[in-house]
Amino acid sequence: MTAQLAPVVASAEVAPDPAPRSPVRRARRSRGSAGRILVYAILLVTLVGTLIPFVWMFLGSVKTEQELRQRPPTWWPQTFTWDNFAAWFGRLDIGTFFVNSIVVAVFTVLGTLLFCSMVGYALAKLEFPGKRLLFGLVLVTLMVPGVVTFVPLFVVVSRLGLVSTYVALILPFLVGPLGVFLMRQFIGEIPDSLIEAARIDGASEIRIFLRIVLPLCGPALATLAILTFLSSWNNFLWPLVVAQSEDMYTLPVALSLYSVGQNATNYGVLLAGSVLVITPVLLLFLALQKYFIRGITTTGIK
Repeated sequence: MTAQLAPVVASAEVAPDPAPRSPVRRARRSRGSAGRILVYAILLVTLVGTLIPFVWMFLGSVKTEQELRQRPPTWWPQTFTWDNFAAWFGRLDIGTFFVNSIVVAVFTVLGTLLFCSMVGYALAKLEFPGKRLLFGLVLVTLMVPGVVTFVPLFVVVSRLGLVSTYVALILPFLVGPLGVFLMRQFIGEIPDSLIEAARIDGASEIRIFLRIVLPLCGPALATLAILTFLSSWNNFLWPLVVAQSEDMYTLPVALSLYSVGQNATNYGVLLAGSVLVITPVLLLFLALQKYFIRGITTTGIK
């Protein structure tokens, strides 16, 4: 037995090393590594270029007005000061503007999620006359700039007596074509067998929508919530025209009116206000970024 195994062991011990990689494979691998390094370098430069304005904005918000205007400009503050933020929380009464922005953004997001989901469900899973025509109108509306409907929309709001109210700031943005398209694309991927099984069990369409469809639309709803909140929070022109009293101003309107004067711009107050405006948006995105990315990749929005 030992004699029979000896040649096998000997052959295993003297087995030649595997053939070295060919020069072509080595060249391809080196080109692949160089390509990845180049991509990472480009992404790093892009990231730094994107972050620099935000870092400059924050550092400028804690500088004095004199330091902001001096030449050459300084990168790091020579003297830290919170007077710019104190101006917003003191004489400018940012609490009122912040509450207005929160109310408008939150109710706009909630209404958009509900109504766009309902319309998307109808376009994706229900059969009714004119369905394709209606979806075609949604796609056409996507290509119409908002400025085209700005004046007619203001005339309607004015005729209804809704100027300087929360309704005027919220109602025109509850059902947007982008939200309808996004929800329709996502709900269309839900298996029809789930909905048919619920119908066989006697569930109504409202119950199917609330108990089956909506729980499965988490990524799309998170994506739509972020996009809607960002659009509503940063909306400037419509609140500037509709909110004709100071107690209805939102943060972007207040930021424009109170930091930019007729003769000079208070850059410190402007930068501090900008920090206050973008902070909630950044926090919301950080909290929902996982769902946002998943929603973008599963709804055909590239």
